[in-house]
Amino acid sequence: MNLSVELAPRCKRGLFLANPVMAASGTFSYGLEMAKELDIQRLGAIVCKGTTLRRRRGNPQPRTVETPAGMLNSIGLQNMGVEALIRDIAPVWVTWRVPVVVNIAGESIEEYARLARRLDGVPGVSGLELNISCPNVATGLEFGSSPQMAAAVTAAVRRETTLPVIVKLTPSVSDIVSIAQAAAGGGADALTLTNTFPAMAIDVRSRRPILGKTFGGLSGPALKPIALRLVYQAAAALDVPVIGCGGIITGLDAVEYIMAGATAVQVGTATFINPGATLDVLDGIERFMKEEGVSDIHQLIGVARV
Repeated sequence: MNLSVELAPRCKRGLFLANPVMAASGTFSYGLEMAKELDIQRLGAIVCKGTTLRRRRGNPQPRTVETPAGMLNSIGLQNMGVEALIRDIAPVWVTWRVPVVVNIAGESIEEYARLARRLDGVPGVSGLELNISCPNVATGLEFGSSPQMAAAVTAAVRRETTLPVIVKLTPSVSDIVSIAQAAAGGGADALTLTNTFPAMAIDVRSRRPILGKTFGGLSGPALKPIALRLVYQAAAALDVPVIGCGGIITGLDAVEYIMAGATAVQVGTATFINPGATLDVLDGIERFMKEEGVSDIHQLIGVARV
């Protein structure tokens, strides 16, 4: 049974995954703690938490709240900064078989470019995922809501790195295809659809928003039908790989995304309720393929569009 996929066929360095299951940014930290509990080497890839030029403390508490069929988060890109990542974390990644993609976020196009330049050639870093869609920081959605801005930031990063470039898009746009095409035109090797959806929750007893920053991002099963539609639309319009993300809990959830046109999938919120969710999803995909007599994952990619 062949589960291997390629995420960056346009990039000379390439990004080859043993299988299509990736750990989503912000839900697996840097992978070090999970490596103590799971056989993470079985995964297709790991996307580390959002990384910025300088260390960030993140948003005020509370930062998470459960909602029907999902959760809200407003972490605010808390992270150690790129220099600490290169010094303390990347040397561990070098020893892993599973490729690690660094999710990067900036407050300007120049910051994205500087991050790409700094991470280029760092041992242990297999690719970059541009977070131009985070609803939890001031400029988070700015770059992902305009085709012109999406193209500009992608092109700036592309000029500064030989690494595969993945662009993570927001679901809160009226025309996902134009944004996706702009990012691909700017040099993206693949696209992740999607990030969380801007949302909020209110404590009726205190009569105040629950999250410390009022608004956050909705993730989990509630997001899946929205994200699945966007993957279906983008994959039909583009010739670069699409990574499906949003509400994947089981292997069959992942298969839906793959049938919609996703080359790979990312598992995120599910790991908060089940740390082994990524491997459970992988096992579920393999089980489905065996039951259906499918020998190659590529036989499933996009079949729902035929």
